[in-house]
Amino acid sequence: MKLLSSLPFVGLAVATQLVPEPQYIFSNPPVSASEYRIPTSYESAVLGRRILALTPLGTLATVFPDASGGRQPDGLGGAPIGLLEYVANCEEDGNPTFLALNIETTFKNVRGGSNISLAQQWTPPYPPDKRIKSTFWNWLFSRDDEPADRVPYSAVNLPRYSLIGYIEKIDDAPTADMSSCFVNKHPDAKYWLPGNQIHESEFVRLVVTKIYWIGGFGDRAYIGWIPVEEWKNVTRKEWESVELPGEKKGWKEWSFADL
Repeated sequence: MKLLSSLPFVGLAVATQLVPEPQYIFSNPPVSASEYRIPTSYESAVLGRRILALTPLGTLATVFPDASGGRQPDGLGGAPIGLLEYVANCEEDGNPTFLALNIETTFKNVRGGSNISLAQQWTPPYPPDKRIKSTFWNWLFSRDDEPADRVPYSAVNLPRYSLIGYIEKIDDAPTADMSSCFVNKHPDAKYWLPGNQIHESEFVRLVVTKIYWIGGFGDRAYIGWIPVEEWKNVTRKEWESVELPGEKKGWKEWSFADL
């Protein structure tokens, strides 16, 4: 780390003024205040549907029922819990598919009356060629012995969403079709398919009723609710025709100078 004493305080104050403070990180600015064309809610829905198609994991959030049961400690009634879950995109209307094991806490809570939501975020398969950074602060605080970046991209600059809805058993599609789709995304799930000898299971969908979207930083990405009709009206052709950041090599984040 560079020594602060090597930089006069006056110089530090001037340098600080040269690095603009990021604006509208978690909200959108007025149209007149943005230098970028912020995507519409429908354009964001198209991106979200692509995330759903390409992202195999998510966090399902539920709440514990009021009554204790099994090994559950007392006093958990109404407490939220978020747990990792395998996700698949086996239907065309934007409702995520799950292989629900009756023994799972998530689906026990649902049977106990809990509401439910799914959180997913886009994780790029390739790191950017250029990272978000301030040249001045990077020089000031960098170290020669810094470890490799464990998250080599700005996660808060990438799109994510929460899908709110309710669980519904899938009984209007052949189990064989659901099994093929799900195992294609999650090969190890073949051991827990309906009819297995280990745990009772069934295919369910999250019937999406509300979508909250954060497309990235608010000065250049849509942040807010996406109408459910827009989410469900996105076609396969539309979400297959767009590209998310980092799907291919050579993409770039931006620097503070761009703000």
